[in-house]
Amino acid sequence: MRLRFLAPLAVVGLGVLVHLGGGLSAAEIKEVKIDNYSFTPGTITVPLGATVTWTNHDETVHTVVAADKSFKSGGLDTDDKFSFTFTKPGSYSYLCTVHPYMTGKIIVR
Repeated sequence: MRLRFLAPLAVVGLGVLVHLGGGLSAAEIKEVKIDNYSFTPGTITVPLGATVTWTNHDETVHTVVAADKSFKSGGLDTDDKFSFTFTKPGSYSYLCTVHPYMTGKIIVR
């Protein structure tokens, strides 16, 4: 009897946690992997206000630098991260200044 009463409360509680939990939805947080000397995915489309996080999985230092200089990481060592929140719509091309053949693009709508 007690279990029947607690199960609905657990479901309601979980729903409240999901609704209140953290501010940004999964659609507003995007990740780009730096691995094997490339950005993956190479191009992503995100909504206005989204935060993109790059994580370096290589064993060498990389950077993430916008062609228009709107964002610029420092050197990212293995497992280091860099995040940027996009507040203006547009297309943002970027590259690794250490390895300029590594390029990517963020499209903000």
